[in-house]
Amino acid sequence: MNDVAKLAGVSQPTVSRVLNSDSISVHISDETKERVMDAVKTLGYRTNVMARGLRTQRSQLIAIMIADISNGFYHLIVRAVQDVAREHNYEVLISNSDHVYENEKHFCEVVLDRGVDGVIMVPIHLISYDDLDPYLSQTDIPFVVLGQHVDHPEVDKIFVDDEKAIYEATLWLIHKGGHQNIGYVGVPDFQPAGPRRFRGYRRALEESGLPFNPAWCYSEGDFTREGGAKAIKRLHETGTMPEALIVLNDLMAIGAILALQELGYNVPEDVAVIGFDDIPEATIVRPKLTTIAQNPREIGTNLANALFQRIEHPRTTRRNIESSYKLIERDSTRRKT
Repeated sequence: MNDVAKLAGVSQPTVSRVLNSDSISVHISDETKERVMDAVKTLGYRTNVMARGLRTQRSQLIAIMIADISNGFYHLIVRAVQDVAREHNYEVLISNSDHVYENEKHFCEVVLDRGVDGVIMVPIHLISYDDLDPYLSQTDIPFVVLGQHVDHPEVDKIFVDDEKAIYEATLWLIHKGGHQNIGYVGVPDFQPAGPRRFRGYRRALEESGLPFNPAWCYSEGDFTREGGAKAIKRLHETGTMPEALIVLNDLMAIGAILALQELGYNVPEDVAVIGFDDIPEATIVRPKLTTIAQNPREIGTNLANALFQRIEHPRTTRRNIESSYKLIERDSTRRKT
């Protein structure tokens, strides 16, 4: 460290503060930080993470649990979290729950044992106070979650108002698309997103004076393409396919489009489709998918910023932060003429 300080023309404590991400409480200019980091690179200096952890009582690790790494929506969230973590000289441990309750519990047990400095979760099952408190009561590690459905006063929450988003998308199909027979493809009620998004769909129909037909609704999906395809086959078997579909997420919407085409339906001429998320595949499928676009980079950045604020300032008030969304019109829907 002495060599780094000499080459950068600064004191050893300044080098230590830059390398230990302690340049905020004691202001250090960007120019000084750059000189220190250039000297580090020139000399090939590497900090001893374990030794630093003993001094600072920090591991310089955070952990994130997502539901499904194969879903492109989560790719961008994780990337944004990693980008923010690097700004703080942190590494990120990534876990995939596969929507399985036992996997979520195992993740919480592991992060408590591994001594990470903070946790980000996208929980599907561990959402109630009784589910979370056995873990949170054992530690001072901050937890930040994605989803308004999580019920615990000790977590920060980042969320999108998906009920309102589905409500507005359904109204768009009614007023802009000219559709009256609108169906819904979702997931079971035990999945947190299921009841909220279904409520948005039902509310739009009711306020528009349109009938709700249970035969046009499928709520046994599993967030996957296969789940969307299965829903279409089930709706097709009823003999009355709706003229438009609101689908809970993009993967199921893409599966629905492919299944509709396989059965001889034209999208959007016979059946219009709206998804939710705006994953990269939404612009690859043909026709391109109209969808409610969340901003996963914004979500990931908000998750990480909230976590690092909590790491640095544990006593700050817990926050609920709402992220943005918008409807992206593409080719799986069309406006009435």
